[in-house]
Amino acid sequence: MSETRKILTADEALGLLLSHAGPLEEIESIHTTHALGRVLAQDLVSDVTVPPLDNSAMDGYAVNTGDFSDHESRLRVAQRIPAGSVGHALEAGTVARIFTGAPIPPGADAVVMQEDCRVEGDAVIFAKPPVAGAHIRRAGEDIARGQTVLLAGGRFRAQEMGLAASIGLVDVPVFRRLRVALFFTGDEIVMPGEPLAEGEIYNSNRYTLLGLLEGLGCKVADFGIVPDNLDATVAVLEQASHEADLVLTSGGVSVGEEDHIRSAVERVGHLDMWKIAMKPGKPLAYGKARGTHFIGLPGNPVSAFVTFCLFVRPFIQRCQGAHSVMPRSYLLPAEFVWNKPGMRREFLRARLIVKDDGAVGVEVFPNQGSGILSSAVWGEGLVEIRENSIVCKGEPVRFTPFTELLHA
Repeated sequence: MSETRKILTADEALGLLLSHAGPLEEIESIHTTHALGRVLAQDLVSDVTVPPLDNSAMDGYAVNTGDFSDHESRLRVAQRIPAGSVGHALEAGTVARIFTGAPIPPGADAVVMQEDCRVEGDAVIFAKPPVAGAHIRRAGEDIARGQTVLLAGGRFRAQEMGLAASIGLVDVPVFRRLRVALFFTGDEIVMPGEPLAEGEIYNSNRYTLLGLLEGLGCKVADFGIVPDNLDATVAVLEQASHEADLVLTSGGVSVGEEDHIRSAVERVGHLDMWKIAMKPGKPLAYGKARGTHFIGLPGNPVSAFVTFCLFVRPFIQRCQGAHSVMPRSYLLPAEFVWNKPGMRREFLRARLIVKDDGAVGVEVFPNQGSGILSSAVWGEGLVEIRENSIVCKGEPVRFTPFTELLHA
């Protein structure tokens, strides 16, 4: 049996896809303010110490704990140190008015919060002696000079952007954006805004897949709807393969007389995968067209959505250079019964439910048909049902939230 005719398990299919995915070679330097969602291409090493000096964690008074007695102490305010200024050495028996972020003056070994003392003229009265080191942020307690602060393969979130800025980086090295060419097959689909003739449907997959690809930070070239004939499919596939790192299609990957994707790909390249033992989404193709990655998704809206989340997303992330591509999932008690064991692994649209006692379970949408796109809007994630399995109410099931599946 050839590889393209073998029906793979979901695990085998994912393994095959990831074995063919590799990070892009091109690296570009971009301004740190534009790094959100991009994948770091080289480790970032700090040339500075953060914070650079011991500084105050509070608004209050910098003191020397040796000046305090066991009872109430009264000390004179000798200097004022706002953030951005540097004070002078603390004289014995004096304190410094200090503000959050200001450097600790020499001779001071603690900061007393302004709420824990009272001011009388130029003096401050302290009810009890402070503890040495209190409310002082030490130099280098966040980052030391020469420390690797971010590893290549990580994706920039807001906090990574801030961390890069904290070590003074104006620009950061990232992998360039993945170029994805997208087209759709099916004489029955039309674009929203056009009149629907009998037997036609609107092309919802275009909007779903555009949203998913843009959520992953891809640069998308949309080639639109291709007529259901082989020559037209080959022509668009040829053009798309020259312009993209990945060609992604929806529809035409089944075995009907009007499904031409397989023949088109094999005319200009080869296929390594054709079917997966899963539901929804049995027809899922992977191969190369003129050396360019090709993935063909099913045409049914839910099938296209689910297979993208489970297979295309980690493939794209690996191509983008990300070191972590697998979504996190959680075991939760089922608030449903599943008594239809099948030979294919099933992924049910599901959402969380909080019971009166505060316990969290998971329920599934009543209609799991592959054309019921409203189930994906209703749902908050996917429940995985293993092959030949049933589920009784209260049993643990594996739930993967959409927050782990829809974005980078």
